[in-house]
Amino acid sequence: MFKALGRFVVGHRWLVIIGWLIAGAAVIGYAPSLTTTTDQAEFLPKHYESIQAQKIQEKAFPKGFSPSAIVVFTREDGKALDKADSAEVTKVGKALQAKKYEKVEQVITAPPSPHKKVQTVMVSMADVKAGDKGQQHAVEDMRDDLKPLVADSGLKVGVTGDAATQLDNEEASKKADGLIFIGTIVLIIVLMTIIFRSPTITVLTIVGITLVSQIANGLIAIAAKEFHLKADSSVSSLLIVVLFGVGTDYILFLMFRYRERLRLGEDPKTAMISAVGRVGEAIASAAGAVIVCFLALLLSSLSFLVSMGPALAIAIGVTLLASLTLIPAIISLMGTKVFWPSKSWQREPRAARFEAVGKSVARRPGLFVIGSGLLMILLALGSFGYKPTFASQEDENSKKESQVALHAMSKDLPAGSTNPSTVLMRSTNGEKLRAADMKSFVTDLKQVKGVGSASRTQLSKDGTTAEFNAVLTMDPNGREAMDVVRGPLRTAAHEAAPPGTETKVGGVTSVFVDINKAVNRDFSVVFPTAAALIMLILGLLLRSIVAPIYLMVSVALGFGATLGASVLLFQQVQGQSGLTFFLPVIMYLFVVAIGTDYNILMVARLREEAKEGLGPRAATAKSIQHAGPTVAAAGVILAGSFASMMLASDVSLAQIGFAVAFGIVIGAFVMAMFFTPALTALLGRAAWWPRRITPERPQQGVPPHGGAHQLPVPAQGGGSYAQGGRRD
Repeated sequence: MFKALGRFVVGHRWLVIIGWLIAGAAVIGYAPSLTTTTDQAEFLPKHYESIQAQKIQEKAFPKGFSPSAIVVFTREDGKALDKADSAEVTKVGKALQAKKYEKVEQVITAPPSPHKKVQTVMVSMADVKAGDKGQQHAVEDMRDDLKPLVADSGLKVGVTGDAATQLDNEEASKKADGLIFIGTIVLIIVLMTIIFRSPTITVLTIVGITLVSQIANGLIAIAAKEFHLKADSSVSSLLIVVLFGVGTDYILFLMFRYRERLRLGEDPKTAMISAVGRVGEAIASAAGAVIVCFLALLLSSLSFLVSMGPALAIAIGVTLLASLTLIPAIISLMGTKVFWPSKSWQREPRAARFEAVGKSVARRPGLFVIGSGLLMILLALGSFGYKPTFASQEDENSKKESQVALHAMSKDLPAGSTNPSTVLMRSTNGEKLRAADMKSFVTDLKQVKGVGSASRTQLSKDGTTAEFNAVLTMDPNGREAMDVVRGPLRTAAHEAAPPGTETKVGGVTSVFVDINKAVNRDFSVVFPTAAALIMLILGLLLRSIVAPIYLMVSVALGFGATLGASVLLFQQVQGQSGLTFFLPVIMYLFVVAIGTDYNILMVARLREEAKEGLGPRAATAKSIQHAGPTVAAAGVILAGSFASMMLASDVSLAQIGFAVAFGIVIGAFVMAMFFTPALTALLGRAAWWPRRITPERPQQGVPPHGGAHQLPVPAQGGGSYAQGGRRD
């Protein structure tokens, strides 16, 4: 099938290239911009309590006061605010109200904090739909206007709150995307040039993937719009790395095979047909494993993961199609000029190091299974210390205005006052709520351990719904606050509800509690589904029952080792409070799927060597010698691409970058290079059960064409190969 595809692409290369250009122009021209959100509440289904509380609040208090931005005032000298300072703050608050900013509904000046270190102006804004930047624009205008308003007053001012935080996060995300893009491109340029000694291949890779990325982004935006998907702001950074990193890997696999066929004496067109025919199954199987892994996220209960899955699957699908059609079509036009100015493609490298590694693994497979397995197990022990975090983590020295203002605000206000938990009480029998019941309810809330203060804040016009605030004594974004809300606060709120009423606990902390519950549910559904689908693909590729089982064992060990290493680095060494809550899901998908990619390449090569008549240990030595350089080069490029995410100041992106890069290194240099081939050597022919591997000998003087990865058979009696030159 793939050889037929190669013939079509090479025979109609201009048609293929023009078709891609037309499709690209159509998609890019039609596609809307991809909108993202940082509001965690938007990611949860409606049946969670925090979302139910939010819906009750919106219905009962459509005009209720809920600050989207908080203007924080302190003295520049750090002293307490005096009456003149407070009067100046009130004056500024009135000036802001008079400005009539877009989306701003109310501006209320709050009294000074208990020790008069801080005073705030609360700004309520109209709700906006996903993609509407009205609130962020209002914050931008407000920040510009505040500077002259407090000039020479001795006051220092900053804007925080949800709208300001989203604005700062989006700006930081754009900077991070720029850094990641530059870092990825530089890495690809350096490594591809070193590997092939040809700037031509490097330019072709970057230009080709840039076109593919634009098409993929357009298709993702169209899908997001049509199916009302909500994307997290981290998706754009992941897409850059996935498209350029994985795309470069697939081109690398193709170019290694193309160069190999040229060295066997085939003309450029025939060599490309052979390369697509031989590497196509490996690339398609590898991409298929990644795609089904990402599509397993459709089973998630978190909407941003449901959106992320199809987005990344589309990116991989377009990359796969381009690597088997567009890139071969361009290369077949260029012929051997694609290697210009280098002539090294004509000479076969010895690959002495990989030959030595292959012989060592084949000689002592048991030792390498135990050694590599023990390394992964020891690293995996660190995963038992994993602690999830749900709020965005910021560096203590963060210069984001929203974080600086929030830090200043927290110095003289209760920890939970920045985001109090809200409790909604609603009548279930249509009768009005009684004042005595509401007063008693407030008393019950105050008695909850961890609640510093409680009060009723609003009563609906019809008297059937009341809103209460419970200010926690700890950081509302921390695990202690989540424990209070999950347990005693919700329990007390439900049990203290007067007869004929129901209560729901909402607020940011309640949202985090429900996200934690949703993530735990996803672990039990998404992980096994993705594993089962990958095993199915492996079974179809290898026609074996045994091999897929131990391949999945190896990637499971790789996942555990990666999570353990991430815990050790970020929680133990750097002292961070935990790992971002969705990191294990992202890491599982990338490490398992991409780790499987490299295992597929190595095991497919092992099978081919067995078909050529080699015994299990000899096949292991040859496979590592000839497939090792490809796996190593691909692993370095992809790991480096993800590691570029560590250039971002965003802690979550840095954690994702390190974890996936480390997982890829484990997958390429521990699993695929040592653990998998050594275990295959130990199992021998039983690894392919129930299939029996029958040696396939080519006719004299004819290069073999049987398998997708099959390579030329060694000539009798030495290290050279038939038709001149050794294999890659």
